[in-house]
Amino acid sequence: MIQKGKILIVDDEQGFCELLENILQKEGFDTVSTTNPIYAQQLLEKEDFDLAFLDLKMPEMDGLELLNYIKTFDENIVVIIITAYGTIEKAVEAMRKGAYDFITKPFQKNDLIRLVNKAWDKRKLLLEMSHLRAEIQGRYSFQNIIGKSKPMQDLFDLISKAATSPCNVLIQGESGTGKELVAKAIHYNSSRKNKNFVCLNAATLQETLLESQLFGHVKGAFTGAYKDQKGLFEVANGGTLFLDEVADMSPQVQAKLLRAIQEQEIIPLGSNSPRKVDVRIIAASNKDLRQAIKEGSFREDLYYRLSVITIYIPPLRERREDIPLLAMHFLHRYAKEANKKIEGFTPKAMELLCNYSWPGNVRELENVIQSAIFLETGPQITTKSLNYDGKLTKVSYSPQTLAPKENNDLLPYAEAKRKFEREYLLKALEKCGGNISLTARKTGIIRPNLYKKLKKLNIHIKRS
Repeated sequence: MIQKGKILIVDDEQGFCELLENILQKEGFDTVSTTNPIYAQQLLEKEDFDLAFLDLKMPEMDGLELLNYIKTFDENIVVIIITAYGTIEKAVEAMRKGAYDFITKPFQKNDLIRLVNKAWDKRKLLLEMSHLRAEIQGRYSFQNIIGKSKPMQDLFDLISKAATSPCNVLIQGESGTGKELVAKAIHYNSSRKNKNFVCLNAATLQETLLESQLFGHVKGAFTGAYKDQKGLFEVANGGTLFLDEVADMSPQVQAKLLRAIQEQEIIPLGSNSPRKVDVRIIAASNKDLRQAIKEGSFREDLYYRLSVITIYIPPLRERREDIPLLAMHFLHRYAKEANKKIEGFTPKAMELLCNYSWPGNVRELENVIQSAIFLETGPQITTKSLNYDGKLTKVSYSPQTLAPKENNDLLPYAEAKRKFEREYLLKALEKCGGNISLTARKTGIIRPNLYKKLKKLNIHIKRS
């Protein structure tokens, strides 16, 4: 017989405890029984239980008190109340306080078996949900956002602060930098982590459909609205709503979103009845919202409601020292999935990765590594499998397009000078096709000094 879970039985009648144990053990459960609810509390502190049978009426402590203790101690223990016909009202009260079900004395054996197996299924589901929640929280903890560079360390610090704050957050950065990953890291490290994290990309939906998705609708609100439908604000109630590409919302939807944030209530399409909601908003955009305000396409008052905390994610080209770390991270993940023994990258392959400007950012790097693993037949990723389509050969550096304009702090002089020198030399190399001699002549830097500068600034030159 397959061994099932462990059951605690608490009833002041010793004979009844023995009867239950006999039936439940034959069903494959491990059981521990006691007639003393005080001792039951001690057992709960020493041993792990999946289910509990509690008698409602006991001298030292009634079943409701013990139920409250169990739910405070471990809310995932599934509790079944044992009651007599005269105390069914109390049993119903126990269910309101978290009991799974109740069984009356005397009972039919088949009824007991059916009930305990249903309770065991419930316990397995709760354990699975708890495991999945822990896995998700681990996956999206900010420690799993890869980077050791100064910009990323600053980002980690800001994520940590945002997670402990109840304020709305605006995340800005280019496509592929990981805005949703940062949003999830904030949510799963916040006090809302056990509630829903709900995503919506505003750029993918037409206006009416976007309104319906956000605020819900009632039956008959528009053609095709055959029944009432909850919006994502209600689905995310108590949790977090992540609105990606928020700059693409129409003026009408922006106005309704502003009202929902200000009043903490929404009105479904076709309804006149407001519904209260408690939702934290994390918005994201790859566009400069300040510029959108100047152009009249984005509401300034909504911007200030969304950007209580603003987080800027630097593009990959601004943190090239993170490329080897990210590359190895993706290599380990996808090589394991593909069941391939690939240990790393050849020096030339890593140089190729570090020289490329990654206009698609981390998402593009991930895609390239995944493809290379599929193509590679040796123990290391080579330039051939990495650059099969030839697109990584050219250093296609492009200047920053989305600066963190919200942060007006001056960089230290040495850091600003180093950043300028690096960007200047990358641009010069691009214009000169990677030719060192030509770059030296155009910039007026003699070759030996140019080589030193390139080495100091971690700029790798692909030699043919």
